[in-house]
Amino acid sequence: MQRNTFIVVLIFLIFFVISFLTNILGPIIPDIVQSFDLSIGLAGFLPFSFFVAYGIMSIPAGLLVEKYGEKVILLSAFLLAFIGAFLFAIVPSFTVALLSLFIIGIGMAMLQVVINPLLRVSGGESRFAFNSVLGQLFFGGASFLSPMLYSYLVLNVHTGSADFPFTLLDGLVPSDLKWVSLYWVFAVIALLMVLVIAFVRFPKVELQDDERMDVGKSFTELSSNKYVWLFFLGIFAYVGTEQGIANWISQFLQMYHGVDPATQGASVISSFWGLLTVGCFLGLVLLRIFDSRQVLVFFTTGATLSLLAALYGSVEVALYAFPMTGFFASVMYSVIFSLALNSVPQHHGTFSGILCAGIAGGAVVPLIIGGLAELVGLQTAMLFLLVTLGYILSIGIWARPLVKNDTVKSLKDLF
Repeated sequence: MQRNTFIVVLIFLIFFVISFLTNILGPIIPDIVQSFDLSIGLAGFLPFSFFVAYGIMSIPAGLLVEKYGEKVILLSAFLLAFIGAFLFAIVPSFTVALLSLFIIGIGMAMLQVVINPLLRVSGGESRFAFNSVLGQLFFGGASFLSPMLYSYLVLNVHTGSADFPFTLLDGLVPSDLKWVSLYWVFAVIALLMVLVIAFVRFPKVELQDDERMDVGKSFTELSSNKYVWLFFLGIFAYVGTEQGIANWISQFLQMYHGVDPATQGASVISSFWGLLTVGCFLGLVLLRIFDSRQVLVFFTTGATLSLLAALYGSVEVALYAFPMTGFFASVMYSVIFSLALNSVPQHHGTFSGILCAGIAGGAVVPLIIGGLAELVGLQTAMLFLLVTLGYILSIGIWARPLVKNDTVKSLKDLF
């Protein structure tokens, strides 16, 4: 099929928007805690509400795509994101926040299922790997920029600025809830995506065998394989680790070091996502030289040491060590996912759906940390991440893939 550059660019934009809406929770949690007078334990339900939607919707979304097609699912996903963001923007309360995040999470889970097969068809199979990496760069770039937008809005809303859009936001956002302005921006972005997609003609996607979802025979066969569930726990542990760090960084820095969440706290989270993106480049090089299991062990060890330094070091150490955990987390998801798929000979589409359901780890781990923080304090509670990191480290030891990653025999063959 002929490549469609416009659709490819649109998919990159979708990658950007998914990340923009997904990874803003960490910077705003301290504001939500203060605005609604929440305990740390209750605050843990915020990421839970969002990421539990992935566990619920990942497999059904795959079935819906095959029945209704990509365009209907894309429109439905962004319409849900608009409804969720708009609902919270007009009724900012903790209860509505939970519902809003769940609705947005359902939409984001649907998008995740659609975009990769659509990217393969629109960009051509020969460029799929390259375009996938570019898509991840857009994803990482949005995670880096969204905390900056949060800081920009909070520092300019209700300051008497006569510039657009602050004159408009001043009338929409309560003066004591400046951060709610983010959700007006999210609602506008989601609505614009609905309008754009409504007028775009998408190519017909014929799913390959490794992209098809089968909840019958294939699921039954995979369910009897213990490695399927061990790798499911690997994805669960990774996303739980990523979100367990990102969602509590700003709150930790505010509680233990008096760091302003709207400025320096947001900057640290931005650096976390930025270094996670940069780390992907080093990971790509190392995966051409070393076995992926060795790379996983090395990066997981680095993430563990960085986390301990961030939790028990000085404020100066924490400001650098937290972003470094993002750097070392950069290759974990892709390595675990590839080891998983390379460990079973067939039913890769169904297995991918099972693995994507493991994204629900982003719901459970931050919630556990929040609950433990009520009992022992946030600093000690975040040591729970050593459990998830320890499990990820173990994958590099017990994984026995049927196909190993291709490595070069000399540096001149690296590229």
